[in-house]
Amino acid sequence: MSGIPVSAGAWAGRALGERTVAYTERDAILYALAVGARPGRLDLVFEDRLRVLPTFGLTLAQWAPDILAEAGAFDARSVHGSQTLEVHEPLPRSGELTLSARVGAVWDKGSAAVFEVVVECRQFAATWSIFAPGSGGFGGDRGPGKAATAERGEPRMLTLETAENQAALYRLTGDRHHIHIDPEASARIGQPRPILQGLCTLGAATIPLADAAGAHPADLTRLAGRFSGPVVPGDRLEIRSWSDGDFDVRRDETVVIDAGHVEFA
Repeated sequence: MSGIPVSAGAWAGRALGERTVAYTERDAILYALAVGARPGRLDLVFEDRLRVLPTFGLTLAQWAPDILAEAGAFDARSVHGSQTLEVHEPLPRSGELTLSARVGAVWDKGSAAVFEVVVECRQFAATWSIFAPGSGGFGGDRGPGKAATAERGEPRMLTLETAENQAALYRLTGDRHHIHIDPEASARIGQPRPILQGLCTLGAATIPLADAAGAHPADLTRLAGRFSGPVVPGDRLEIRSWSDGDFDVRRDETVVIDAGHVEFA
């Protein structure tokens, strides 16, 4: 980089490179345990019967938003705003994925910018939306607004129990940000205790959502969610799920995942 500040809008469409990432059955099982799979779920935690959770692919692609951060597109104030995942085919039990990454749209929210980081491979396409305070005001499109909530019937209520060691376990899948393990680091963002990774909460929610739909969590074809509040490991969460696949996740009265949507084959 030249050292000259780059307007946020100038990042739109930039290639972030290609990477081949290898993993083993052990990695896929560790991920399943990290998002709350129970020991009795042999289809998720036993190599002889293993079906890989599609959200595991997000851990293999985390390098892409990290590259954009390292390139100086946004600073440490940025947060992971939302995530989407489109599944094309099942992940193998082990092997290699060739991933290509690029910056998608960059939206101008005035005081902030929203960067979309798109990662694609044969098995899936995923988009990170990164909310970056201080990077807006470059004269770009504001992007789509929040969709109006449609009239829906009563939701199905599901329970999602998180474990006290869950953030520490999930760190071993790749997200080693200090706010998920070190109380001093989490205190700097106003959280007295380390918080659970948003992608861990989102991935964990797919298991009870699949069970409630009579599906297998490895049959996930589409997932979306916006991260709207913190979760502390050990929290008991409540999922509200509707028949059209929409859902949200609440911690007491606080919505921690909003605008959720899930589909299974």
